[in-house]
Amino acid sequence: MDKKIVHVVGTGTIGEPLIGLLTDFKDELGIDEVSFHKRTPLLTDRSKVRALVARGASFATDSKSFDGFRELGLDPVFETHEALDRAAVVIDCTPSGVGHRNKEQFYNRFLHNTRGFIAQGSESGFGKPYARMINDSALIQGEDQFLQVVSCNTHNLSVLVDTLALQDGGPENLSRAQFLCIRRSNDISQDSAFVPAPEVGKHKDSRFGTHHAQDAWRVFDTLGYDLNLYSSAIKINTQYMHTIWFAISVKNKVSVDEVIDRLKANDRVALTYKKSANSVFSFGRDHGHFGRILNQTVVPFETIAVHETPTGHEIVGFCFTSQDGNSLLSSVAAAEWLIDPDNYGDRIQCLWKYFFDEV
Repeated sequence: MDKKIVHVVGTGTIGEPLIGLLTDFKDELGIDEVSFHKRTPLLTDRSKVRALVARGASFATDSKSFDGFRELGLDPVFETHEALDRAAVVIDCTPSGVGHRNKEQFYNRFLHNTRGFIAQGSESGFGKPYARMINDSALIQGEDQFLQVVSCNTHNLSVLVDTLALQDGGPENLSRAQFLCIRRSNDISQDSAFVPAPEVGKHKDSRFGTHHAQDAWRVFDTLGYDLNLYSSAIKINTQYMHTIWFAISVKNKVSVDEVIDRLKANDRVALTYKKSANSVFSFGRDHGHFGRILNQTVVPFETIAVHETPTGHEIVGFCFTSQDGNSLLSSVAAAEWLIDPDNYGDRIQCLWKYFFDEV
């Protein structure tokens, strides 16, 4: 496929801002066209489709849905299979499990002329797990046509482990990392699945606890690292942001000042003096793209502590997960890698203004 077309399937909490991001930076990213697929014609979503088309994206749907969308005053440009056939890269942003079904039913048919397919965090096993600047070196040209951009919390866990442990001596420096994922209930765009009170999660895996640590382990496994990670989760009755408590035990001596210096040196980490999720969320709403900052984590300075242990030092603190902004960054980076693997790192620097040293 000579024409560089990126096709996004789904217009939900990741799909909609991703389509906007790709269309707004289409020229800088070297993309010729952005198209998107929406399956169901709904009056409540008409404004969304119109806005995305106005930004410059081409609208595709199933042939059976053409009449339904036209009744709403919307004109699809492409049929589903036609849009897939035209695309250089397909990014699937559908709900959990749908990406796997789409792979089996559709994507495998288009491997001959599509450079690659990308799914989101819920689709474990779809392809090689990926988080920007964590395991880019594990991507193999000509082999990795299916990639899974890991979830927003998995990005957060991964960047903390990488920055605070692995950047000071490699995987041997990490003794153990424990995380409590304090998850927001549902996204502000969603009308269902809100919880009225804190709801604790099960420890389904004897080694990893919840899937968050297991997913982060899979990212590092692509680099040949077998890390000692464990996570717990609780969902609380807020719609703002996920919060994570972390305790990272390392063998090398480290101080609070050194921890802060490492976090400052990582451009994918933002630091803040804010202590509430709503104030951090508000900053993203005011200064981010579609309300998203693209940093992989936001760490409050004053929550960081370090204490000695029998085997070294333990770094403790809290951080906020940048909604799905970190997944958006990795989705764009993965698409650019599939299109232009030699220059994708330079291409995505156009997104720089949505990374913040301080929130």
